Amino acid sequence: IYLNNFDNKVWFERAIFLSWYCSLGDCKFCYMSTQKNKINNPKLAKRSLNSILAEVFLCKKMGWKVEFLSSGYGFDIKKLVNIVKNVKRIYKEKIWLNVGALDKEAILKLKPYIKGVYGAIETINEDIRKEVCPSKKIEQILDMFSYASDLKKGITIIIGLGETEKDINKLNNFIEEHKIDQITFYALNPHKETIFNKGPNKFYYAKWIAKTRIKFPKLKIITGTWVNRVEEINLLLKAGANAITKFPIIKLFNSSYAKVLEDEIIKSKRNLIGSFTKIPKIENKLNKKVEEYIEVMEKSKK
Repeated sequence: IYLNNFDNKVWFERAIFLSWYCSLGDCKFCYMSTQKNKINNPKLAKRSLNSILAEVFLCKKMGWKVEFLSSGYGFDIKKLVNIVKNVKRIYKEKIWLNVGALDKEAILKLKPYIKGVYGAIETINEDIRKEVCPSKKIEQILDMFSYASDLKKGITIIIGLGETEKDINKLNNFIEEHKIDQITFYALNPHKETIFNKGPNKFYYAKWIAKTRIKFPKLKIITGTWVNRVEEINLLLKAGANAITKFPIIKLFNSSYAKVLEDEIIKSKRNLIGSFTKIPKIENKLNKKVEEYIEVMEKSKK
């Protein structure tokens, strides 16, 4: 089904984080929930524009795509518009946003620079969602989708929060009803100080991808991986994913994990756009931060 609807390419998509602070901060699986009470000044948790643009520039040069700009809830809209405007200038195309539930006014201000908005659904099981994402109201996400009716729409789903295979049909119905254009699946990566301590079985994770692909042959599906799950990539691509995300590519560039990732892609018989192990010649006229990122990548041999 995948090969009947897409070419044989696969690529890496990097989420660009704008801040490590979330005004909600109570999703029970999330790293930001462990940091909220430790951050006395939320402004200090925000990245500089210089750093953000350097990372976007590097993605462009390395053949990686920007999956979306991401932050916790509560990012200042005026500052967000300025960031998004500058990112579009560097990236040379409109981008996706995953920054919480935006209101109508915010969507109008951002529309010239974005191609779509993400809703952090996380789990389609209503009872689990109320427990693990108590303040992240799905109604607000659906309102955002209605305000962004002429933009593309994406959702994030985390597998391993307590849902079962019976919930796959609920996800299918949601995608169909709300005309979702792309979906990012993550296997739960338990963080210290959260209530979770174990991620899902790889075959269970792959089944969600495969059944979504069968139901929606043309849907763009992105699959998240982590250092302890890189050996699953062959399986996840064969299940029907288009692209890979979440792997800490800059920190672990050309590491043993990155090499396994490339080997898994070879096993899947897909052609990788870009690289996890080789740095092309990059003419950098942007800022010194690009050089700092490249230095980190050159030193990573773990």
